[in-house]
Amino acid sequence: RRFIDRVRMYGSKLALDAAQKQKLAQLADTLQAQRKAFMGDAAQPREAFQALVAGATFDRAAAQTLVDAKVRAVQAGSPEVIAAMGDFYDSLKPEQQAQVREMMNQRRGWMRHRG
Repeated sequence: RRFIDRVRMYGSKLALDAAQKQKLAQLADTLQAQRKAFMGDAAQPREAFQALVAGATFDRAAAQTLVDAKVRAVQAGSPEVIAAMGDFYDSLKPEQQAQVREMMNQRRGWMRHRG
């Protein structure tokens, strides 16, 4: 959730017009949907990881199944994420694009998750 809030916060620093705000909202919604798909149905994602080490041996088969599901979720959602990011970035004026690049340089990635 903090990640999506961060995307919106950075958008607020760009003096966006109405159309750009709409594209940013679409990007945030797309990222949120991708995150939900990636996290899966587990109410507590940590429980899935903890289950891998619940026994005397690491459950390699379950780990691979978990990884495969995450990869499929990323692959399935990637085209929409790429399109939404491209639509938003391409809607920016050159000076706004420069601001995005500067924010990326300052923060080592404006979309980097911390915490």
